[in-house]
Amino acid sequence: MTKRKQTAAPEEELDALESHLAVTLKPVTPSREIVQRLRTRIYMPAREEIALRLSDWRKLFLVFGGVLSGMMLLITVARAFYYLVGRRGPV
Repeated sequence: MTKRKQTAAPEEELDALESHLAVTLKPVTPSREIVQRLRTRIYMPAREEIALRLSDWRKLFLVFGGVLSGMMLLITVARAFYYLVGRRGPV
């Protein structure tokens, strides 16, 4: 096992970098149209609605089962391709 050297930057270098970035990177304010479009596209449900969705355990069980099944299928296909391509050998 090799040991890695960890070098910590001195405080002066960090302060210089921070001041340089503060001058270089100025905050940009988006236009009101962009903000309005984003607000209409992003929907944050109320706490009661989230709690109601989580209390529906049957649907939650189906979603988790579907995700796990999809992952297993993806892993199986990836392993099959690996073994098919890996066993050919040099041509």
